[in-house]
Amino acid sequence: MIILGIDPGSITTGYAFVKAEKGKVGVLEYGVFHAKATLPVEDRLLHIVKELEERLDLYHPEALAMEGVFFAKNAKSALVLGHIRGAILVACRKRGMSFCEYPPKVVKQAVTGDGSASKEQVANMVFARLGIEASELPLDASDALAIAWTHANPAPLAVALTARAGKPARRKKKAGVSEWKALVEKMGGVIQ
Repeated sequence: MIILGIDPGSITTGYAFVKAEKGKVGVLEYGVFHAKATLPVEDRLLHIVKELEERLDLYHPEALAMEGVFFAKNAKSALVLGHIRGAILVACRKRGMSFCEYPPKVVKQAVTGDGSASKEQVANMVFARLGIEASELPLDASDALAIAWTHANPAPLAVALTARAGKPARRKKKAGVSEWKALVEKMGGVIQ
């Protein structure tokens, strides 16, 4: 199976094509699609998708694994990232590819064993796991490799975390008056 790993970005998008066969993962190509920051969003989208489609037609991957959505502080940045993700997803689905997204913590956990690992730690570990020389490419490229590797090696914990990531968090029951009163009294306070 050929897997495309994507770390989407509105200026630099990391990509990795890997081949998973008989429990082994081999790298076909990885790198970044870079669009000039001075271009309008629609032209950056066009550039990234055009570059991607050339490689899709070369490698014919069966699966797309993409980094999951994170909550950006800047709404405009989040919207632009959503456009990039959508354009990539459409280009891949047009070719019949399956899709799975992995939250950053799941990828870090799967690759390094630590869900809070730094990008540099992820890069070093994924290069070691894939047996390739560390490169000077932006971390977006090594992140894409890590995402593809995670899809090719679904560790039980990564599967569980990915499944849980799509579900809404359970709300805790709010404390009632009696619980608050008991807490205040336990802490030595007095309610009048």
